[in-house]
Amino acid sequence: MNREIAANDVTAQYSPLLQARIGGFLYLLIILGGLFAPFAVAPSGMMLGEPSLQTLAKIQHSILSYEFGGVAQLVVYACDVSLALVFYELLKPVSKKIALLAAYFRLTFAAIASANIINHFVVSIILGGSHSLDEFSPGQLQALAITLLKMRTLGFDIALFFFGLHCAIVGYLLYRSTYFPRILGIALAIGGLGYVANIFVRVIPILAELHLFPYIMFPAGIAEMALTLWLLVRGLNVVRWSERTNAL
Repeated sequence: MNREIAANDVTAQYSPLLQARIGGFLYLLIILGGLFAPFAVAPSGMMLGEPSLQTLAKIQHSILSYEFGGVAQLVVYACDVSLALVFYELLKPVSKKIALLAAYFRLTFAAIASANIINHFVVSIILGGSHSLDEFSPGQLQALAITLLKMRTLGFDIALFFFGLHCAIVGYLLYRSTYFPRILGIALAIGGLGYVANIFVRVIPILAELHLFPYIMFPAGIAEMALTLWLLVRGLNVVRWSERTNAL
C-alpha cells in the first residue's frame, strides 16, 4: 500500500516535468519542420517575396520535394494540435479558462493552416502536367499557379494572426506562472504581438511599404527557440507547479 502511495507521489511529481519535455520535443519538431518545409523544400520566394515565373520553375524542377514539403507542414500542424494540449495542461494551474482560450487559438491556427495546404497541392497538380488541364494555355496555368501561391501565403498570414494571439496569451500565463522564467513569458508575448501585427503589415499598402516583414517575425522566432530549449533542458519548477495546482 505504501509503495503504491509512493509511486503515485513520484508520478504526480514528475508528470508535469515529463509533459514539459514532451512539449519541448514537439516544439523542436515544429521549428525544424517550419524551417524545412517552406524554405528548404519549397522556394523561399513563396515566403519572402512575390511568387514569380522563376518560383514556378524552381517548383517544377523539384516537384517531388515540393510535395514532400506540403506533407511535412501537415506533420507540423499535427504537432501544433498536440502542443496546444500540452500547454493547456502545464498552464491551467495559472488560469484554466485563459489556458483553454490559448489552446483554442492554437487549434484555430492549425485548422486554418492545414486547410490552406490545399493551395499548395493544387499548385503541384497544375505544374505537374495533369491531362485535365490540357485545355488551358501555359500562360493561363502559370497565372493560376501564381495566384494560388499568393492565396497560400495570405492564408498562412491569416492563420498566424490566431497563432500570435496564442503566443501572447501563453506568454502572459508563463509570466504569471512562477514555475517558468518571467523573461520567457515577456519574450513570447512580444513575439506573439509581432505575429498578430504581421497580417496588417502584409496586406495594408501603407504598412507594406515600410518593409517590416520578415523582421517583425524575428522576436517571436527567438522567443520560441528559447522556450523550446528551456522545456527540453530545464522543463519547469515542479515544486512551484505543484503549489499552484494544490492551491486550486
